[in-house]
Amino acid sequence: MLTLTTHTLEKLEILLRTAGYRVRYEKGNFKTGACLLLSNRIIVVNKFSNLESKIQAIVELVRELELDYNLLDDKQIAFLQQIKQTKLQL
Repeated sequence: MLTLTTHTLEKLEILLRTAGYRVRYEKGNFKTGACLLLSNRIIVVNKFSNLESKIQAIVELVRELELDYNLLDDKQIAFLQQIKQTKLQL
């Protein structure tokens, strides 16, 4: 189970940064909390979303991405596996 804290959000950002993605917080008319620009490896998150929405949006994208495990350390691999195996408790 993932906790909905700023620490979890930071861990997600570090995981994505290590895997070669950039996470940006921008304003806009998002139907969901985030969008993914694959060609640029950028994830854009609605900066006006609350913490729970930001985490949920990023987790949904992380579950869909095929991240290179060779770029990640052991703790990040364990965190990624936890993300892919659990659902958020809202």
